[in-house]
Amino acid sequence: MVKHKLKKGYDIRLAGSTEKMTVPAERPTRLALQPPDFIGVKPKLEVEIGSKVKIGTTLFYDKEYPDAKFVSPACGEVIEINRGERRAIMEIVIADDGSDQYEFFSSHSDEQLEALSGDEIVQKLLEGGMWPYLRQRPFSKIARTSTRPRDIFINAMDTAPLAPDLTYLMRDEAENFQTGINVLSKLTGGKLYLSISDNDEALEPVFDTISGIEKHLFRGPHPAGNTSVHIYHIHPMKVGDVIWYISAPHVALIGKFFKTGRLPVERVVAVSGSSLSRDARKYFETRVGMAVQTLIPKGLILDEDVRIISGSVLRGREVEHNGFVGFYDYQVTVIPDTNERVLFGWLTPGLKDESYSRTFLSRLFPRPEYVKDTRLHGGKRAFIQSGDYEKMLPMDIYPAQLVKSIMAEEIEDMIGLGLLEVDEEDFALCTYICPSKIDFGEYVRKGLDMLEREG
Repeated sequence: MVKHKLKKGYDIRLAGSTEKMTVPAERPTRLALQPPDFIGVKPKLEVEIGSKVKIGTTLFYDKEYPDAKFVSPACGEVIEINRGERRAIMEIVIADDGSDQYEFFSSHSDEQLEALSGDEIVQKLLEGGMWPYLRQRPFSKIARTSTRPRDIFINAMDTAPLAPDLTYLMRDEAENFQTGINVLSKLTGGKLYLSISDNDEALEPVFDTISGIEKHLFRGPHPAGNTSVHIYHIHPMKVGDVIWYISAPHVALIGKFFKTGRLPVERVVAVSGSSLSRDARKYFETRVGMAVQTLIPKGLILDEDVRIISGSVLRGREVEHNGFVGFYDYQVTVIPDTNERVLFGWLTPGLKDESYSRTFLSRLFPRPEYVKDTRLHGGKRAFIQSGDYEKMLPMDIYPAQLVKSIMAEEIEDMIGLGLLEVDEEDFALCTYICPSKIDFGEYVRKGLDMLEREG
C-alpha cells in the first residue's frame, strides 16, 4: 500500500458540517433525471409527457453515442419535460406512484460473473443504465466503449468543504463493492487503483479486505481528494492515454446491479451548510434524482436568502428549493446568499472572516470554522499573477499560464501545459483565491472542448 503526503492546496473551513447520523428521508413524490449532469450529452427522448415508466425504463439516449441509456429513477408517469435556452432539455420529471415496479435484467452469481467476458459486461451496463457512472479522461465525459482504458481509478475520498465521508457511506457495502471490483476488472487490461484517505478509520471495515485493486492512501489539504491528483501521483497520463474513473459508492451500485438484476436507485445524501439548523444537517436515505424539498423542509432553513447547491460549494451547481439533486452528487449544501456590502469592510480586522491572504487578522488567530456567503468582494479586473495559484494544485501545472493559453486559443501550449490531465474541479481553489475574479474552471472546460473538437 502506497502513501502520498501532499502539501499544496488549501482547506476552506466552512461552518455547517453534517452529523454522522443516517435517517430515512420523506419518500420523494417527484424525481428527475437532468441531462446537464452529463457533460457533452445531446439527449434524444424516448418518452413524452404522460408516458408510463418503470424504474430502469429508458428516458433518453445520447444522439452522438446512442449505446448508453439514461433510465428512470422512479416508477410512475412523466409529468414534465423542462427545457432551457435553445430548447435544450434540462429535466425529465417523474411523478412516483409508489409501486416500485422495475425493469428486470439478468442477475448473476459470483461464478456466472467470472464466466462473463468484458464485452458482455459492457453490454449489460449499457442496457441497464449503469454505464453513465463510468467516465473517462481526458475530457471528463461518459466513457466510450470504442477504446478500452489503460487503467481504472476508483475514488473513495473527498476533501471538498463539508464533503460527505465516503467511508461512512460505504460502511455496509463491502460485498457489493467487491462484486463491482470484479466486474470492472474485466473492462481493462491494466490496473484498478483505489484512492483512500490516509486516516486510521479509512480502511475499516470496507476497504481492508478488498482484493483485485492497488490501494493508495492520500493525505493533505484539498484538492488531495480529486481524481486528477490521484492519477498524477499514481500513474500519470501521457498524450494518447485514456483512463476511466468512478467513485467508490458507484462501484458498489454496479455490484448491486449485477447481483440483483435491477437498477439500484437508493442513495444516501449528506445535507450541510451554515444556513441550516442542526436537525437538517444529517445523512438522509433517499433516492437518485430526489427533489431538494424532500430533504430540506423550509422550516429548517435559518436564513431568509440562501443558495442551495447540489454538491459542494467549490464544484456543485445552484438549484431551487423545488429543484433536484444531481446524478453524481451525494451532498447538498446551503449557504447565505447576499450581495450586501459591509460599510468600511476593508478597515475591519476580520477576525470572523476567513481569507487565504494575510489581509485579515484571522490568519493569526484562526477559528475552527467560518460562515461564508456568496459575495465576490469585488468585480472582474485585469489578470493578476500573484504566485499563489501554483500553491493550490499539487501537480506540476501552472494554472495562470494554462488559462492564458486557453484565452489565446493556443492548442499546442494547452497540451504542453497539462490541460489533458485536469478537470474544472481541480482549479476551484484558484478561482476562490483569485483577486481578479477569474473563473478558472470555465476556461478549463472551454479549453477541453476546444481540444476535443480539434481531435
